[in-house]
Amino acid sequence: MASITLPVSDEFRDKLKSFSWVNWSEIAREETMKKLIFENYVKTGILTDDDWEFCEKIDWHPVDELPIRDEFKRELMKRRKGPFLKFRSVDEIFKR
Repeated sequence: MASITLPVSDEFRDKLKSFSWVNWSEIAREETMKKLIFENYVKTGILTDDDWEFCEKIDWHPVDELPIRDEFKRELMKRRKGPFLKFRSVDEIFKR
């Protein structure tokens, strides 16, 4: 297995060392995989089985990183303005 060394400032290194329980290599690996999966998903719109398994393991999906579409924003704004249903009691909710 290959290794990668990243140069960081002494101050930053000291901050990282203060979190001794964190596996920084694993975090770097996961973030790199997320980046690769996201870029591939944007190009093809497809996830491989291995990619899907990785995403499920870390509870993440490339769609989470996409910007919200304008038509969805417009729909949210319309719903925010109403109309809203008003109920006098909880029982009224279940009568509908």
